[in-house]
Amino acid sequence: MDMKKRLNLELRNRKPGELKELVLDNCRSDDGKITGLTAEFDNLEFLSMININLVSVANLPKLAKLRKLELSDNRISGGLEVLAEKTPCLTHLNLSGNKIKDINTLEPLKKLPPCIV
Repeated sequence: MDMKKRLNLELRNRKPGELKELVLDNCRSDDGKITGLTAEFDNLEFLSMININLVSVANLPKLAKLRKLELSDNRISGGLEVLAEKTPCLTHLNLSGNKIKDINTLEPLKKLPPCIV
């Protein structure tokens, strides 16, 4: 199932801003990118995108309340600097099973600010 269809199913006639948790595991991403997920999902606190063939988080929308992000078993090899800008409250991140070869790839994660609630 592609990501846009899965998003519609997960919404179940709700507005994107009403969701706090979203699980998109095992669906298909277009060209290894996040598709269909927009800044309208502004209340998300948990997002899981395990095993969706993701190669980049570059077009992740700003999700100011996101605390937990599951990205395991994808093909991400870098470009993590976007997380500090777009997920300022992130406290849990799972990148296991990706294509990260060098510990320095994780350096941008130091820029994640402490979240004040």
